[in-house]
This record gives sequence, C-alpha cells and structure tokens, in this order.
Amino acid sequence: MEQTFPPLKNDLLLRAARGEQTERAPVWVMRQAGRYLPEFRETRKDHEFFEMCRTPELATEVTLQPIRRYKGLVDAAIIFSDILVIPQAMGMEVLMNPGPFFPDPLDTPSDVSKLSPTVDVDKELGYVFKAITRTRTMLEGDVPLIGFCGAPWTLMGYMIEGGSSKTLQKAKTWLFKYPEESNALLFRIADICVDYLVGQVKAGAQLLQVFDSNAGDLSPYDFITFSLPTLKHIASKLRERLTSQSLPSVPLTLFAKGASPTLAARAGFDTIGLDWTVDPRDVASLPVEVALQGNLDPSVLFGGREAIEREVCRMSQAFLAARGGVCRGWIANLGHGITPGVEPDDLKFFFECVHKYSSPGSKAMP
Repeated sequence: MEQTFPPLKNDLLLRAARGEQTERAPVWVMRQAGRYLPEFRETRKDHEFFEMCRTPELATEVTLQPIRRYKGLVDAAIIFSDILVIPQAMGMEVLMNPGPFFPDPLDTPSDVSKLSPTVDVDKELGYVFKAITRTRTMLEGDVPLIGFCGAPWTLMGYMIEGGSSKTLQKAKTWLFKYPEESNALLFRIADICVDYLVGQVKAGAQLLQVFDSNAGDLSPYDFITFSLPTLKHIASKLRERLTSQSLPSVPLTLFAKGASPTLAARAGFDTIGLDWTVDPRDVASLPVEVALQGNLDPSVLFGGREAIEREVCRMSQAFLAARGGVCRGWIANLGHGITPGVEPDDLKFFFECVHKYSSPGSKAMP
C-alpha cells in the first residue's frame, strides 16, 4: 500500500539534485547522524551498533538528532544505517569492533557458495524500510530523507578483505586472478542493491546515494572494467523498476571517492559527489544537468572559525564559477564523512557559512 506522508516544506535538495537553479546551495553532511554528537553517544552507550541499525525506533531517533540540533540550517536527513547490511543480508557475519570485522571473509571464489543463493530484501532488510517510513513521518516534511547503499566494488572489498584495508590487496587480487568470478559477484551484489534501493523508495526515501568509497583504489581502467558497469546497472535497473511499479523517480547520487568525476558521471546518476581533492572548476565540462555535491575537506572543521569561513567561501566561489556564476545543481557537503572529534557548534558554523556564501549575490570575505 502506498505510504502517505506530510507535505515537504523544504525541497531545496531535490531541486539542486535535478540540476535546477536554487537561491543557495542545500547542505547536509555524510555521517550526519554520528559520533560527533553527544546525544548520539548517549544513545549509543546502551546499544550495539548494528542493534541501532536494526531497531527502527533507535535508527529514527539518531537520524533525527542532527535535524533537531540544526533545525533551519541543514537541508536533508540521511537514514541511520550502514553499507554493510547488504553483506549481512547475503549471509555473512559482520561485527563492529570498533570498525567493521568479518570473522569469515571470502578467501577464494569457492567461498561464494557460502552466501545465501537468493536474498529477500523485505525479510532481511525490512528493518531499514520500517526505519525509513517511521523517520519520514516524524520529519513532518521539514527536510527530505536520503536513503543509501554501498556500491558493489566497495562491498566486495569488505567481503574479501574482512574489514577495512589500506591496500585492498586481497580484493584486487580477485579482480586480476579471477575476473569472471569477480564480475559475477559484483553483479550479484548490484542486483541486491537495486532491490534494496527500490524498497527504500517504497518506504519513503526521497533521494538515494550510492557510496563507492573504494573507487579511488582502482586505476581508471579497472574502474571502467569492474566498478562502472555495476554502477550503470544499478542506475538503469533502478529507474526501470521505479517506473514499472509507479514509484517516485527520485534523484540518484553517486559518491565514487577518489575516482575521476568524468568517469563516475558515465554511470548515469543525477548527482556526482566530489571529494576534497577535486576543484569543481576542473569538472566544469560536465553537462549542467549533472549536479555536483561536495566538497570541503572534513579536517577544515578542526581548523577554527576563521578557517571554516575562509574555506567555505573559497569552496562556494569555486562551485559558483564552475556553474557560470549561478547556484545551479550544487549540493554543499563535505568531501567525505564528518569525523567523530568535530565540535557540534563548528559544524553549525559550517552550515551557517554555506547559507552565507553559496548564493550568487554573496560577497567574498575581505
């Protein structure tokens, strides 16, 4: 049955994601519901990480915490969850200890047989859908709600490495030693991503983001060979499914950290996220219909108010210049997730500076 939600009062994010001109840049941050907030740490004190993900009431509460704290300043909520719920749905055990740990990773292609042959996302990930519906209702239309998943290459990396890795040596060995088996696993994950994202839209998500956090660990050739085809598959199949089921055609964002934005744009998403190593003026050749998201270095938030204002002003000027002097198709964000040690009031100042400097008529700092 189709959900009924309160009308949206702030559609700035959705307009920007569709490449439209806006009065200023909408702003939110990745890992917005997270450890930098004392109220999050208080909630987390009594609950294991994945318990919070799997309990809709808790996931809703931590999703809403930054919306309450930064009311009128932040333009989106992102559901509290984790990209690794997909490997869990596929039958793998994932612990958070404190970072992600897989007790039984995939060592060789024969280990793929240990995965569940099929995944019923409603059964395995229905708790995320319940959290989305609950959160969308409790937002009362103040801001749109973002859903997300990890990209196949990034998820495969975790499943093989058994956790975070600086080199991804085991996962990349698979690509070069077992290319056919790697592609089969990547597309298997991609199909689950499509099912999962469709379910999120059914539940009430108004924009979707795919995180390819390990994209930059691949050479351009290997990104084109292994990751890009699965990203194209997700974008095209997702849109087909949304249309065939008469669901909203929500905007799609791809954050392929470290990959060439021009290569990432080939995947067919509405918005391309930029990390802080990219000058938006260097991707000005992308069609104006492709929105951009980013891209302040998260470490700037530790630099004090003067540095935050200076760097937000500089970032704003670069994005406005990349769009011919107008605020069109730009979503302000960090170039990666916010880190735990940030003072909440410094993030508030970041939001205030984006409001101040992202409109075309704003003056640069003296």
